[in-house]
Amino acid sequence: MSLASEVAKLPFQLTKRVSIEGLSALTLLRAGAFGFEPPQRLAQVLLAFQRNGPAGAALEVARRRHGTRTAIIDEQRSLSFDELEQRSQRLAVALRAAGFRDGDSVGLLCRNHAGLFEALFAAAKLGARTVLLNTDFGRDQLADVCTRERIGLLLHDEEFEPAAESVEADRYYTDGTGGSSIDALIRTAPATRLPRPTYGQQIVLLTSGTTGTPKGAAREFGISLAIPGGYLSRIPLRSQENVLVAVPVFHAWGLLSSVIALALADTLVLRRHARAAELADGLQRYGCDALVTVPIVLSRLLAELAENPRQLPALRVVAVSGSALEPDLARRARSVLGDVLYNLYGSTEVAYASIATPTDLAEAPGSVGKPPFGTTVRILDDSGAPAPAGTSGRIFVGSTLQFGGYTGGGSKEQVGGLMATGDLGHLDEHGRLWIDGRDDDMIVSGGENVFPGEVEHTLAAHPDVLEAAVVAVPDPEFGQRLRAFVVLRAGAALPAEELKAHVKQRLARFKVPRDVVFVPELPRNPAGKVVKRELPQG
Repeated sequence: MSLASEVAKLPFQLTKRVSIEGLSALTLLRAGAFGFEPPQRLAQVLLAFQRNGPAGAALEVARRRHGTRTAIIDEQRSLSFDELEQRSQRLAVALRAAGFRDGDSVGLLCRNHAGLFEALFAAAKLGARTVLLNTDFGRDQLADVCTRERIGLLLHDEEFEPAAESVEADRYYTDGTGGSSIDALIRTAPATRLPRPTYGQQIVLLTSGTTGTPKGAAREFGISLAIPGGYLSRIPLRSQENVLVAVPVFHAWGLLSSVIALALADTLVLRRHARAAELADGLQRYGCDALVTVPIVLSRLLAELAENPRQLPALRVVAVSGSALEPDLARRARSVLGDVLYNLYGSTEVAYASIATPTDLAEAPGSVGKPPFGTTVRILDDSGAPAPAGTSGRIFVGSTLQFGGYTGGGSKEQVGGLMATGDLGHLDEHGRLWIDGRDDDMIVSGGENVFPGEVEHTLAAHPDVLEAAVVAVPDPEFGQRLRAFVVLRAGAALPAEELKAHVKQRLARFKVPRDVVFVPELPRNPAGKVVKRELPQG
């Protein structure tokens, strides 16, 4: 493309960017993130954004308007926004005094609790390269990832000490009050401010690792309102509410939702483990207005509420992401909780791509909704041309949110500024996106193409089936055949042949699983995704 044509596009690109930022500002205003602020307060927030990135700006916005409001409640303590600011500032001062320098890498290995956010905001004030580590890592995998990501400081929960010992880095506990804890650093640090860091905070999120070693996806953030604006345009969180976060904050979905909620001066209700009874109790006890979670946890919560009902009159938003939302689960949630369910589709690399509202899920169960403003979704065929509505192709996403490449090298494929998600899908006549499967997940059985997701949805629609996963196994006649792993609902007894007949009535003959294996549960990672390589072999 010529230089002249690129220059000619600049006015359009500038107009589009101004439009997105304007819409984002109006959306944040409606959500109550800010009012008509005096110029000096806006200047302070912009300065915080420049100094500490979006995480630092989120805390600054909230504490300047609602400093005494509770920011975080976990099982052991609570913190106001003022306290969170003061403690994270003191922690940053202590870590700088201990030798941490601008641009150094810090790893956070934490469950969901107040100490995680003290560490996260301290890292923002230090201009740290912040790597959010998976709490499911074993000793060797943790050591490998920390070496690759050049982590010189590891802040971790005390329960992970056996694995953390394998990491060659300075280490402090994020919980507890002993001499090796961040609490001890905070209590002894002076209440001074650090100079502006040379670098802005860079956050490294790790891919979920369902098919191998997780990759690091780095993000650097410019000054933009598009990230919270697009999210809030489809998921209506509002200021000064209580939000229970039942998804690991080390994943993109948990981090994004938590930071946006804090920017709104919402109170985060956190639990270290997403146990259904504890979540139901937390929703009731704190009168939560919103729940952020993953589909498998939502399914367990609905089962808990069916057995032990709770009064949840304030709950108006249940937002899920991280794995496929089965249409049957969406219907169950609507029956029990009302029209409160929102489903976000995205990835670590592209951030969010589309969000289904309660209306979308009622009118088109199984869809993942429409892109929020500022996000473009295209379905491209094998030649890179746009596919017609209703035709399956590769999903590409364009926005200001996509990552800049993997920390170990490489990136996702891009076409015309749009980035591949790695999934196949189609758009319907209303512009809603449907996920058909992974672009590397297609099964060829007897010359016919089968996407496991379609078969899994059909299996899960049987009233006796809780969930299902479908994989390919070698077959001497057909090359590959389908094997279904099925979890039945409590007390159900279902013959395999009856389940096959259920699929045969709804799908083509070649999509009926030849093998049905009943299992007590499906192996999942902390984001709720099924880890198919861990299913029984043979």
